[in-house]
Amino acid sequence: MVAWGVIFPAGMVLGIVKSRWHVPVQSLGGVLALLGYFLGHMHGGREFGSNIHSIFATPLMFMLLGQVVMGIYLKLHLEKGFHGKMRRYVKLGHSILGKAMPVLAWTQMVFGGIATLGFCHGDHLGQCLAHFIMGSSFIAYGILSAIVLLVGQAWLRRTGRSQEFFDSAMIAGWGCVNTFTEHRWGGAWVENDWQHTTMGVIWWCAGLAGIWLSKDRTGRPQRNFIPGFVLLITGWAMSSHPQHKMVSSQVHKIFGYTLMAAGATRIIDVSFVSPDGVPEDGRPPRNFEYISVFLLYASGTLFMAATEEQMELIENSGMDHVAYILILYSIAFLVFLFSMMLINLYDQNANPAMAKKDLANGRMGTGPNGHVPVRDAQEFELEGLMSEDEDAEGNRLLRDEDLPLDSPSTVGKNSDKVAN
Repeated sequence: MVAWGVIFPAGMVLGIVKSRWHVPVQSLGGVLALLGYFLGHMHGGREFGSNIHSIFATPLMFMLLGQVVMGIYLKLHLEKGFHGKMRRYVKLGHSILGKAMPVLAWTQMVFGGIATLGFCHGDHLGQCLAHFIMGSSFIAYGILSAIVLLVGQAWLRRTGRSQEFFDSAMIAGWGCVNTFTEHRWGGAWVENDWQHTTMGVIWWCAGLAGIWLSKDRTGRPQRNFIPGFVLLITGWAMSSHPQHKMVSSQVHKIFGYTLMAAGATRIIDVSFVSPDGVPEDGRPPRNFEYISVFLLYASGTLFMAATEEQMELIENSGMDHVAYILILYSIAFLVFLFSMMLINLYDQNANPAMAKKDLANGRMGTGPNGHVPVRDAQEFELEGLMSEDEDAEGNRLLRDEDLPLDSPSTVGKNSDKVAN
């Protein structure tokens, strides 16, 4: 887990920013992954039989081997003749596979948990797929929202679209899939088929409306409430989902409430907190904007841990639903923390000049409460009111004030000031 869950994602970020630490970090991860692979297949201890975790391990290791080979090829800098033509394809393959590794590693770690507990066999397979895919999707949505919030503003401006356009398109596409996969067509409508199918219907209907509202009358990008409302109403539906066990009802209820909170805070953010349209480059995120992002992490974690077999395990363990939910929120905080660290690692290496530029200009940035320091605010407010002559005179006086009183260039001026 250390290699696939921590080292490889960090190495991926270092590779994106072309850091010299990319190769050493990925090499360390490769050694640990290889060691774990052989220990898992040759330790001779507890055996789990044939399972999805062991089956997926071999192709995953072959993909890792291919990634290493492509990395070595690129490091040799063979750019003449045939190699010059091949290099761009190898570079593309290395980039795509490297960015896919965290997703594949997450999938393998989920498979590992399933294999360890012996879950998701027989009639439980369908429910496992629904919970793990949907829960992972909520976490992925939170990660993408965090990326857009922290380092994706410039990209949004280049696309000429708002974040809600992409969110609504994703919601519409996912709704189409759910509409035709949540019920076995041709069979009887049983248990929660109605709720699952109608949930898919409202997603694609709302998604289409969100796409339409993502631009104003002049064609400029604008934000809208649709994605937040979809989260809110989905959370309400899930909080009312009928369950057979008390602990399952409580976990699903808290999952629904968490998703409703994510939707409500997103609507407040879009309507009152964040500026309408695409945010300006370099604007630091406000504290409120993190709330809906984290709640998506928490929602996904709760939903992934709410299958029938998991609920039966918790009920038989003697643990109550409160302790279980607090543990799940703790896991969500750790995943949230690690993804924030990776995004910050990218930002610090990809944009190292921004912080230095602010300090060099005497700008201190925003304070801990989100306010701009007084000097910065005064300079901003007076900048448009001063003429060029006044601006030059003001800058001269500021320079004079910064000099010591006994400086040779200010002795006479100080005397004049005292005389006056």
